[in-house]
Amino acid sequence: MDFKDSDTIPGPRTEDRLPHTAEAAVKIVIVGGFGVGKTTMVGSVSEIRPLTTEETMTQAGIGVDDNYGSASKTATTVAMDFGRISITDQLVLYLFGTPGQERFWFLWNGLFEGALGAVVLVDTRRLEVSFDVMGRLEERGVPFVVAVNSFPDAPRYPVAELRTALDLPEEIPILDCDVRRRASSRDVLMTLMRFLHSLAMKGALT
Repeated sequence: MDFKDSDTIPGPRTEDRLPHTAEAAVKIVIVGGFGVGKTTMVGSVSEIRPLTTEETMTQAGIGVDDNYGSASKTATTVAMDFGRISITDQLVLYLFGTPGQERFWFLWNGLFEGALGAVVLVDTRRLEVSFDVMGRLEERGVPFVVAVNSFPDAPRYPVAELRTALDLPEEIPILDCDVRRRASSRDVLMTLMRFLHSLAMKGALT
């Protein structure tokens, strides 16, 4: 496409512009298995119109993708989701949601680059999916909190039982959430920020 001198390239919408008071930006990744609510979380909490890379699921995915508990899901993230939320006037979080299908996990390495922390979304109907996810974060040295998304038909367990089942140390926060609700998703991010602050105070973050 050829542009004339009089043509202008549209800039960001007013509501999408970074607040002029922002002094620090932190990259956060939201990870989890297929259909646990990563795209929904980014969309519910982002203060800008989120960028999504969802594509319609096709017959080619049958037998390849594990959509247990998500039989009604018709689209899936194939690259990433992106959103932004201001925690304070000075601190902004950039949110990157990862693709959940295992065949797209090769993209995770790039998304993890520069991330200060992560939220691991968990579906209690498929806890076993979380082990590979958390293992990848541990390999990369990315601190994380675990958020149990509330699905209507998912069993509920006490935090102590979940901690044992997921083999997590006491210091890693585990909390319930409903990613459809902005306030709930924001609480998860605030828990992560408090956790990262505590690690920094202990000298565990570099």
